Amino acid sequence: MTHAVPHLVNRLVIDSEHSFDDVRERYESLVPAIDFAELVEVIATGDLSRLQAYTAEHTPHAFATYWTLDPMPVLRLSGHRLRAVTYMMGNNVIAETMYRHAPGTILYAPLRTAIYETALGPVQFSIDQPSSKFASFGDPHIAEVGAQLDAKLAELLRLMSLPVPPELLKV
Repeated sequence: MTHAVPHLVNRLVIDSEHSFDDVRERYESLVPAIDFAELVEVIATGDLSRLQAYTAEHTPHAFATYWTLDPMPVLRLSGHRLRAVTYMMGNNVIAETMYRHAPGTILYAPLRTAIYETALGPVQFSIDQPSSKFASFGDPHIAEVGAQLDAKLAELLRLMSLPVPPELLKV
């Protein structure tokens, strides 16, 4: 059996007055990269409390980067000059609070973000609004975590000196 779950997702596109390098540096300083070898070692201990402590230690502003893609070496071969980079950011402890209610939430956790230059000038930061993605599961527990992620994302944007979209400020 198959079924489609139609749902509306808000893609948040935030203009920055800062340079690409500055936005990228701010993001990467606030959303540090996880060392996978170290994470695997912690997981291998089988100690959930140790994993939770490790996660808290490595997500100073709620999120860590699990993966980064800089597509520019490939795109430059086709003549593209506008820079872009994309990340998968998240928090495994937060993701688990949704996964326990619906394993399918793993489709949207970690979250995907992008920083890119535009032809018209401003550097943009873009992410799909967490609550608009997780609402599609129809579970109030998951929707509540999605709203919490909206608030955490709003705080991250403030720390990055970027405008906070009003959609993230809804209660």
